[in-house]
Amino acid sequence: MRSPLWALAPHFETWMRGQGLRRRMGLAGLFGVLAATGQAPFDLWPLALIGLAGLYSSFLISHRLRDAAWIGWAGGVGYFALALAWIVEPFLVDVARHGWMAPFALILMASGLALFWGAATTLAYRVGKGPVSWIAALALAELARSYLLTGFPWALIGHIWIASAMVQWAAWVGPHGLSLIALAAAVTLRQLFTSHPLRAAVPILGLVALFAGGAYVAAQGPAPRAAPIVRLVQPNAPQHQKWDPDYIPVFFRRQIDATTALPRPDLIVWPESAVPVFLEHGQDTLEVMADAAQGVPLVFGIERLQGERVFNSAAVLGRDGAVGQVYDKHHLVPFGEYIPFGDVLSRIGIGRMSAKQGAGFSAGPGPRLFDLGDLGRALPLICYEAVFPQDVSGAPSRPDFLLQLTNDAWFGQFSGPFQHFAQARLRAIEQGLPMLRAANTGISAVIDAKGRVTGSLPLGRAGWIDLPLPAPAVATVYARVGDYFAAIAILVLFLVVIIGNATGWHRKAN
Repeated sequence: MRSPLWALAPHFETWMRGQGLRRRMGLAGLFGVLAATGQAPFDLWPLALIGLAGLYSSFLISHRLRDAAWIGWAGGVGYFALALAWIVEPFLVDVARHGWMAPFALILMASGLALFWGAATTLAYRVGKGPVSWIAALALAELARSYLLTGFPWALIGHIWIASAMVQWAAWVGPHGLSLIALAAAVTLRQLFTSHPLRAAVPILGLVALFAGGAYVAAQGPAPRAAPIVRLVQPNAPQHQKWDPDYIPVFFRRQIDATTALPRPDLIVWPESAVPVFLEHGQDTLEVMADAAQGVPLVFGIERLQGERVFNSAAVLGRDGAVGQVYDKHHLVPFGEYIPFGDVLSRIGIGRMSAKQGAGFSAGPGPRLFDLGDLGRALPLICYEAVFPQDVSGAPSRPDFLLQLTNDAWFGQFSGPFQHFAQARLRAIEQGLPMLRAANTGISAVIDAKGRVTGSLPLGRAGWIDLPLPAPAVATVYARVGDYFAAIAILVLFLVVIIGNATGWHRKAN
C-alpha cells in the first residue's frame, strides 16, 4: 500500500538510482550535514532523523559494494564537517604559529572519522543489504570510534537525543543504545515515506512510548534534602590572553574576589588550569587562595611538575589551607596535550598546543576520588575526560557526584562549548549522579542526576554562582553494565541478519 501523502519520496529514490556515483556521494554528504544538525547548539533532532533516513536510502540504492563504501564515507564527511566545525578554533588562538593547520585539521578529521562510516556501510552491504544490517553496522562503527586509538566519542549519533526526553534512556542503554534508537527511528521514517508505510506503525508506536517514558522520568522531581551549597567560579579568560603576563593577575583576581564573596558556601570550585603557577612553586599563591577561601574547601585546576614531567592536575585546598589531594589527568588530548610520534612530527612544525612547555603533558595513573568530607566523594574529570563514559565508569568506586574542571576557551564560541556541555549532561544521566561543572569561559553549571540544569553561568561571562548540590540517584543500569548492552544488541542484530540470510527470511523482508 502506497500512501498518497508521501508519494514524492519513492520517486526521489528512483531518481537517485539513475544518478552517477559522484552525484549520489554529494547527496549523501548533504544528508550527513542534515544529520549533524541534531548536535548542539542546533539540537534539531527531527531534521537529524531526516538526514539519517536519507543516508539509509542512499545506502539501499547502492548497486555495488564499492558504491556502498563511498556513500557511507561521503555521508560521514558531511556529518563530521559540520558536527566538528569547532575543531579549527584551537588553531586560531595563535594564528601565526598554528593557523595554517586549521583547514587541514577539519578536512583530515572529517575524512578520517568518515572512514568508520564507510567501513560500516561496506560491512552492512556484505552481510546483507537491509535495515537491520545498516543499523547494526553504523552502531558498531560509532562504538569502535569511541575506543580505538584512545577513542573519540564526540558527536555520536545518539547525541541527537540529548535535547529531547529520549535522552533519559541513557540511564539504561548508554550513548550507544541511544545511537541504536536513532538509527532505528531513521529506518522507520524511511519506511513511512516509501511504499510500505504500514510497516512503520509498530516502530512509531514504540518510539512514542519511549518518548513518553523519558518525559515521565524527566518530570519526576528530586528528593528534598538539606543540600550543601557549592560555588562555581568562572573567570572568563580568553585563551589568547590566559597566559599573557599582563592579564594573568586580572583573571586570578577575579577568582579570588569570587572566592571571598559572602555568604560562605560549603565548597568552591575553580576551573581547569586556573592557577598560573606550578603546584610545586606556588606556596605564596596557595596562601593567597587559602586566605580567600577562609576554611572552605577549594578544588582548583593547576599544572604540576615531577622531575621533567608535567601533569594537568586538579587539587583540593583543604579547610586547613593545605593541599591534601591531587589528581593527574590520565586521558590526554592527542595533538593538544601530547603529540603521538612527537619526535617525527616536531620536525615539520607540528607541536602540542595546551601544554606551555616541554614535550607536552604526561598521563596520570588513572581515575581517583576526592574525599570532600560531608559533601561526599567526587570523581574529578578534567576537560576532555568527561567526553568518555568509560572513564566515568572506570572510577575505583561509585562517587557521590561528578566534578568537571574544564577550559572550553579552546573550543571558541560557536558549537564546541555547547557540545561539551551537552555531553556533561549525558554523563550525569548515564550514571544517575549530579555533575558540578566549572568552566573557564563557560558553561559552568550544576546538573542533577537526570541531566537537568539547576543553574548555570552562560558562555563568555565572568562571575560565580552558588547552588545546592543535588542528591545522587541509585546506580543506573548503565552504571552497572556500561557499553556491554549496546555491544550485545549489535551482535544480536548481526545474528538476525545472518540467520535471515540462511533461511531466506531476510530476502523476503526486503
